[in-house]
Amino acid sequence: MSGPLKYHEGELAVQKRAGAFDPADLEGNGLGSALDSRAAAFLGLQPWAVIAALDRDSQVWTSPVHGPPGFLRVADERTLAIHASLPSGDPLAGRFRRESELGMLVLDPRTRRRMRINGRAQQTAGGPLVLRTREVFANCPKYIQRRELAGAVSSGPTGVLSMFALTAGQRERIARADTFFIGSMHAAAGIDCSHRGGNPGFVRVLGERRLAFPDYSGNNMFQTLGNLSLDPRAGLLFIDFETGRTLQLTGTATILWDTASLREWPGAQRLVELEISQVVENESPFPLRWRMIEPSPFNPA
Repeated sequence: MSGPLKYHEGELAVQKRAGAFDPADLEGNGLGSALDSRAAAFLGLQPWAVIAALDRDSQVWTSPVHGPPGFLRVADERTLAIHASLPSGDPLAGRFRRESELGMLVLDPRTRRRMRINGRAQQTAGGPLVLRTREVFANCPKYIQRRELAGAVSSGPTGVLSMFALTAGQRERIARADTFFIGSMHAAAGIDCSHRGGNPGFVRVLGERRLAFPDYSGNNMFQTLGNLSLDPRAGLLFIDFETGRTLQLTGTATILWDTASLREWPGAQRLVELEISQVVENESPFPLRWRMIEPSPFNPA
C-alpha cells in the first residue's frame, strides 16, 4: 500500500476557500502511516471504535464496533487487528470478506483523545478484521463532550429497522444529540471517519429526509469537507450514550458557504445539508453506557 497521501484536490480547494491554506502543509501535513508505541498503548485501552465503509450499493455507512480493552491490537506498525464483528443487520456486515476501504475513528470521551486510522481491511477466516494502514493521525480535542464509561450491558437479539425517511421519534433524538460521527470518501484517498460535536440542537432536522449541521473552526485539514466537495456520499451515526440506541443514516451532502442562515447558527463558518436516502435503527442497543461529565468548552453558545 502506498504511503500517506498529501492533501488531495478537494481538501486544498476547501482550505483555500476557507482562507486556511498554508503552503508549508504541502510538504508536511502531519499525516503518518505507522502505528507507534503510543498509538498501540492508546488503542489497547479502548473498548469501542467507529468505522466507515461502503455497502454493497456503494453507499457510505458509519457503524460502531466494541470489545473488551485489547480488542484493537497493533500487530506491527502498519497492521491493526480488530477483534470485533458487526451484527447481522448492520449495513456493513459482511463487507470485508474481500479487502475493502475502511476509515476508523477511535475516541476516548474521558480524555478527549481521538485517533483516525484509514486504510484497507479484510476479514480473516475465523479471525479478526485486519486493517492495513494508509493514514494514522491524532486530532485536536475540540467539540468532544467529556464522558466516562458507566458500564456495559449484554446485547440482545439483533432487530434492525430500515426505512427511507426519519420517524418523528428519530427526528427528536437527532435534535437532542450533542455528538455524531460522519464517514466520507475520496476516490484515491479512500474512506475517512470523523467526529462532530456541539451543544444539543446543533444538528437541525429540516424534514423527514433532510437535516443540516454547522461546520465549526477546527484543525483546518478539512478531510471531511474536502471529500464531500468531490463526492457527496456520506454516512452519519448517532449514538445515545445513556441508552445505547443507535441511528445510522446514509445520503448525499451539500456544503453551503454563503447563506443568510449562517447567522442563525452560532459559531458556524459553513453549513452542511444531508439529503437522506436510507435510515437504519438497531433495536438491540450498543452495549456501552456513558455518563456525561461536562460539555466541550469549545461548543459555541
